[in-house]
Amino acid sequence: MKKVGVLGSGVVGRTLADGFEKRGYEVMLGTSNPKKLLDWQSGTNGKVGSFTRAADFGDLIVLAVKGVAAQDIVAQVKVGISDKLVLDVTNPLSEEKSKDGIRKFFTNEDESLMEKLQELVPEAHFVKAFNYFDSKAMVNSAKSKAQIMNICGNEDGAKAEAKEILAQFGFKSKDLGKVEAAREIEQMAISL
Repeated sequence: MKKVGVLGSGVVGRTLADGFEKRGYEVMLGTSNPKKLLDWQSGTNGKVGSFTRAADFGDLIVLAVKGVAAQDIVAQVKVGISDKLVLDVTNPLSEEKSKDGIRKFFTNEDESLMEKLQELVPEAHFVKAFNYFDSKAMVNSAKSKAQIMNICGNEDGAKAEAKEILAQFGFKSKDLGKVEAAREIEQMAISL
């Protein structure tokens, strides 16, 4: 059984952790406050730990933290995610209030959050995925009418593994290219 370390305990992190657990994976949910997640550990394959413990635990990592915290958390777990597939679910959403219903990003059109994360840990195999879907549709693509999920990343092997995982969740994948394509994929989340 493959082990998954899910970094992030918000709605998206918990939803994906539940989705992996239901598909037979052993999951550790990483959080800054493990005590607040005691209820989540009731599942047979579910565990809770710090971000570092979850990163060390997982053969596969899911990065599902707030975009503004992503770089700090990735720096904390650098050793634990090296040479692993990291499904990057983050978006560079600013803490600024949205204006006229439009959210603001802290990146610009010439950079993506995933590029910054890949530069921070070049040994990790980041693949952008899940970031522009509603959390309920992430684990049950029937709710999203079996849509195609756009992905990108620098490592072909990591993208092939990501495609297999996404197929388990009911998605077809479309590879948009290297890490720079995350600029376009992250923009898709602006209307969520």
